[in-house]
Amino acid sequence: MTDLEDDGHAISYQVLRRGTTVRSADGVELGTVRRAHEAKREHIFDGIDVDTPDGLRFLDAPEVARIAERFVTTTFPAAEKAAHLVDRGSRIARVLGNTTTARRAKRAGERARDRWDRR
Repeated sequence: MTDLEDDGHAISYQVLRRGTTVRSADGVELGTVRRAHEAKREHIFDGIDVDTPDGLRFLDAPEVARIAERFVTTTFPAAEKAAHLVDRGSRIARVLGNTTTARRAKRAGERARDRWDRR
């Protein structure tokens, strides 16, 4: 790896920034990070939503080899991306899931779940 391809220091999924590039194991850009998921009750990394040219896809945690400052690297080559990047649902569900009301409801539900877990 040259200095130009250095992906930086390894970081936690909790500080992974939206827009970080997702690369395959062979260095091909697959998309960018939209959101990292956490299994709330277990406090473990669950996966990443990836914006790709084909739409929003989900990358499961076991298929992530490394999370670094500049890149997220997968465990599979670019030729196998269709088998590993899972579609996140219908177009209508994506549109409705991105409305202001839906986002507020999700946040309210997450806060209620967090309060319940801390009781």
